[in-house]
Amino acid sequence: MKIRITYRLFLAILAVAVLSVVSMFLIGRWSIDRGFRRYMDNVEKTQLVRLAGRLETGYAAQESWDFLKKEPEQWFRLIAESFPEGHLRPPMPMEQGGPREPDQRPPFIGPGPPPPEDSRRFVINGSRISSHGGNRRFIGGMGINGGQIDNHFILLDEAKRPLFAPPGIPSNAFLKPLIYKGRTVGYLGLLPHRRPPDELQRRFLKEQGMALSLVAGTLVLLAASFSLPLARRLIRPIKALAAATDRLAAGEFSTRVTVISTDELGQLARGFNSLAQTLEKNEQTRRQWVADISHELRTPLAILRGEVEAIQDGIRPANPDSIDSLHGEVVRLERLVNDLYQLSLSDLGALTYRKEELELEILLSSVLTSYRPQFAAREIAMEADIPQDGKTVVFGDPERMRQLFANLFDNTLKYTDPGGMIAVRLACRSESVTIDIEDSAPGVPNSAIGRLFERLYRVEASRNRAAGGAGLGLAICRNIVEAHAGAIEARHSSLGGLWIRIELPLTGRC
Repeated sequence: MKIRITYRLFLAILAVAVLSVVSMFLIGRWSIDRGFRRYMDNVEKTQLVRLAGRLETGYAAQESWDFLKKEPEQWFRLIAESFPEGHLRPPMPMEQGGPREPDQRPPFIGPGPPPPEDSRRFVINGSRISSHGGNRRFIGGMGINGGQIDNHFILLDEAKRPLFAPPGIPSNAFLKPLIYKGRTVGYLGLLPHRRPPDELQRRFLKEQGMALSLVAGTLVLLAASFSLPLARRLIRPIKALAAATDRLAAGEFSTRVTVISTDELGQLARGFNSLAQTLEKNEQTRRQWVADISHELRTPLAILRGEVEAIQDGIRPANPDSIDSLHGEVVRLERLVNDLYQLSLSDLGALTYRKEELELEILLSSVLTSYRPQFAAREIAMEADIPQDGKTVVFGDPERMRQLFANLFDNTLKYTDPGGMIAVRLACRSESVTIDIEDSAPGVPNSAIGRLFERLYRVEASRNRAAGGAGLGLAICRNIVEAHAGAIEARHSSLGGLWIRIELPLTGRC
């Protein structure tokens, strides 16, 4: 069965809350029980010390335990009097038929009629007292309660014979020696117990358990009440992102989501908006690219068609001038297709590079020398500052580097006014080499300086198809430089035209 993420999150939150509450409940019960038992142990140990002092005093007065053997009710009175101040004391012995007068002493509890074999017995003064025997009982936690003597304190003589003790003394019972004149005259013991000795204490622990259960149940209900709204609130932005993703996949690249938080969901929303913006920009670029390519291809094709049709109609004779014009349009079309092919290969990473260590100043000087006649024909003066010290060794493809410099010099030839000039400089730094190529007017507007390396972009005020190309040369230059781990940028030249700076890493140091 498919469970929605809202309910999964709800169940997860609720499960965590329930486990936390159950853990808190169990730890609370354990802590209360443990703390209460510690409290009881401390009370009993304090009582044990006080009772031991009173017993030692009583033994010292008679130098025997006869005062307890003759009057066993004093044992229970001593236990009651040994409780610390502020603690509940057990009631004093009472007659079975009613309260005993304060000045009356209870008679000695001696053996009665023969008790049943399965009756509970308690040894007092060496005799066994049955739960059914005797004509009197002690009421309370320290007396004969409900037919049995419920007492954790025992008294043994110096030979560890029971004076006040149950029939079988557990081996883990705590025994405190009673000392008189440096010798042990008896032992006061404390029997271990696993549950509170009276109903009042059991009721206290039960009430604490009920209170913890009530708190745990309330917390579970509150967790269940708040988990579902919280899960829905957390899922709401995810649903919005899912719906926006569907619209984006359908081609609505203008889709955006509202960022309402700064957490991970907010970061996801901002990432989605960034992705949608990038896709929208790429789609616009793709459409512009297709339109520009269509425009660039349509122009030479239209010229070729017009001239061919003019020759066919006899409007224009098929002479060498017509053939030369047709050949020029074919060459321009071929150049455009080659540039597009080179650029597509570079984008795909399939443009081949055969890199080797080469001296960049020699290669740059060679390319510049090959362009001197063309610059001279356009009356463009050349100024070169290229050191020939052999220190500018780079790791690159010689043919691609020649293509790089040739494209830049072609760009200067096409767009620099006659009578201008071009300046070429090469400077070696600690770990890189810088090539600067500056030309004279016309310049490039500020709005166009950052777009010169875009494909098919041309500054219409100074560039046209008759003099320039399709606007792919600088885009190819950027791809070549980046393939050599370098950087290229365009600036305004102090000569009035364009300044191209290229920075490439050196194989060694200058």
